[in-house]
Amino acid sequence: MMHGYDMFSGMGWVGMAVMILIWLGVIALVVWGVSALFPRSRATSEPDAFEIVRRRYARGEISREEYLQAVEVLRVPEQPAHPQPLN
Repeated sequence: MMHGYDMFSGMGWVGMAVMILIWLGVIALVVWGVSALFPRSRATSEPDAFEIVRRRYARGEISREEYLQAVEVLRVPEQPAHPQPLN
């Protein structure tokens, strides 16, 4: 005789839901742990224009005047290729 014991006995659906939440938590912790061990590297990204000019100046490839001129050009917002006439 089974005396009413089956897979839904005890805590029933609440117990199943708690067990599913526990397993989801364990899986989330494993994924988080693995991603923390192998972070995505941003070192492979290209340096921006200011960084390139700064490095060239630091290496002595360009003069102070060329550096200042390049920085000034980079700071000016881009102008449209064909300016719109004012009406």
